[in-house]
Amino acid sequence: MAKNIAPVYYGDYLKLDTLLSAQQPHSTRYGAEAHDEMLFIIVHQVYELWFKQVLHELRAIQREFHQPKLDDKGLYLVAHRLRRVLTIQDLMNDQVAVIETMTPQEFLEFRDYLIPASGFQSIQFKELEIMLGLHRDKRVAFDQSSFFNRLNDQDRSYLEQLEQQPSLFDLVDKWLARMPFMNIESFSFWRLYQSAVDKALDEDEALIRGNNSDAAQLATELAGIQSNRDNFHALFDADAYQQLQQDGRVRLSQQAMLAALFITQYREEPAFNLAWQVITGLTEMDEKLTIWRYKHAMMVQRMLGTKIGTGGSSGHDYLRRTTEQNRVFKDFFSMATYLLPKTALPQLPEQVQRLLGFYHRD
Repeated sequence: MAKNIAPVYYGDYLKLDTLLSAQQPHSTRYGAEAHDEMLFIIVHQVYELWFKQVLHELRAIQREFHQPKLDDKGLYLVAHRLRRVLTIQDLMNDQVAVIETMTPQEFLEFRDYLIPASGFQSIQFKELEIMLGLHRDKRVAFDQSSFFNRLNDQDRSYLEQLEQQPSLFDLVDKWLARMPFMNIESFSFWRLYQSAVDKALDEDEALIRGNNSDAAQLATELAGIQSNRDNFHALFDADAYQQLQQDGRVRLSQQAMLAALFITQYREEPAFNLAWQVITGLTEMDEKLTIWRYKHAMMVQRMLGTKIGTGGSSGHDYLRRTTEQNRVFKDFFSMATYLLPKTALPQLPEQVQRLLGFYHRD
């Protein structure tokens, strides 16, 4: 049964008159229309529409993290909306293949008419990056200075205000840092975990010493074991971990990193499953965004070679550098450094298992 009072017409509801009249090739100002400019415009407009939807989902996710308590219902919504973002990202990554049907010469028919416009002037994409946690001091040198100078005053002011607000990274860090269960009464998970780590590394070292007669090879492998010991030491030592942060090797707070590691190691526990889905979703979002940047960089190299970008950047070289540097949740990837095999994990005390699980009374 219809709930609306007035009838709705498809074209009016979707504002198709406005939407389908928004493709205005710039090349017609200087002569005949460059045929492939229509494709170029539509592909980028579709990107902007998907950016709008991703921002819509991320704002809803941020609202959940802003709550004083993020319960299972809230975590479910966060995981669900992250899954939608990931599905949209798959579409955006596949869309690169559409624009690659345009040859470099076809692009050059209209490319020089677009100077100094550039994709890095996409305010929605920059808002997405800032919302995730990519602020100016984390960007490549061009973005730290020249990029902001190439925006109009209104857009620059808007992005600078966004940088003053808590990012999704900040909110996730705080959420993880206040995670319970790691210290309950006399139980300290990390004392158990450190013992398990030492035992695993001692066994690895004994195996290496017992199966290696070549002195040089033995020294190399023992150095690797020591490097692993140093990594684990930094994880558990506040001063050493702070040094890792200062060196830019980690970004998460120590408590947040430990909580994320605990959740990941025991993700099958009912109380941790939704939290693990959220961590996994954030990791995959960062990965798919990196893939999108990489595909974009490869596409630009294919189209322009080593030419300078229309916005003044170094083109492909600039995009290639942002592929690695502009990642936000790299720490979740690096967690694999600290994982142990399931068989080597310490057994959780029964009282902790009961808190993490769902039990029925007999």
